[in-house]
Amino acid sequence: MAGKPKLHYTCGRGKMESIRWLLAAAGVEFEEQFIEKNEHLEKLRKDGDLLFQQVPMVEIDGMKMVQTRAILSYIAGKYNLYGKDLKERAWIDMYVEGTTDLMGLIMQLPLQSAEMREKNLALIIERAKTRYFPVYEKALKDHGHDYLVGNKFSWADIHLLEAILMVEECKPDILSAFPQLQAFKGRISNIPTIKKFLQPGSQRKPPADDKYIANVRKIFNI
Repeated sequence: MAGKPKLHYTCGRGKMESIRWLLAAAGVEFEEQFIEKNEHLEKLRKDGDLLFQQVPMVEIDGMKMVQTRAILSYIAGKYNLYGKDLKERAWIDMYVEGTTDLMGLIMQLPLQSAEMREKNLALIIERAKTRYFPVYEKALKDHGHDYLVGNKFSWADIHLLEAILMVEECKPDILSAFPQLQAFKGRISNIPTIKKFLQPGSQRKPPADDKYIANVRKIFNI
């Protein structure tokens, strides 16, 4: 019997958080090995564990996987969250890439100056309202299904809920003009595995604070 996946990353969201979300939604227990010092990162590099010298890295099925997208695709495929055919996978990919872009903007905020943060926060809210959320709102309205692709729970649904919650941390009433997304959020949040992940004490990580960012800068020499 294979052991639990082991996640190597800092004790924060970053690029690993979507991997945590996907594993948790699939009902897969996982372990975490936190990188707390630059020495920990350098040891992984020296030992040849990081193909491109970068984290996140996930030990799974005898592999030491790197590159966030590759890890996510593998997990989605392994746990039947990646559609039934190539066309469904293409739609899942498109939807996931959209939410990835939006979440990427949010992830950069804590690294920015106060002035830039204020400017980019306004941009994120504007993009969510006019570029990203309308796409998902229309998709759910047009096909009338509970899920984004193939009327079956998939990686796209998990990623969208993660994005919605991240944007709500920036602007709590962001969904006021999106009734389909409000209903979607309620449905997906109540799937048992996700409901468990959203409870206090889970392996879900909080938003980055100044202390976390300062430590990240030390670990990665940025």
